[in-house]
Amino acid sequence: MVDPTSDLEEDVDEESAPGCATCGEPALGNGRRTITWVDGGGAVHRHFCSESCREEWDDE
Repeated sequence: MVDPTSDLEEDVDEESAPGCATCGEPALGNGRRTITWVDGGGAVHRHFCSESCREEWDDE
């Protein structure tokens, strides 16, 4: 998989982009947001298609 968090965003299309944790839409483009934290010794990521979806997200 192409790294969807890269600044280049080359070769990232809707099929290879991660889904937004709030609405399920592809999380790509300039509005994309990613939250990362460590849990149990590993990194956990949540991707969002926009700042508004990130704000609406309710951590499980």
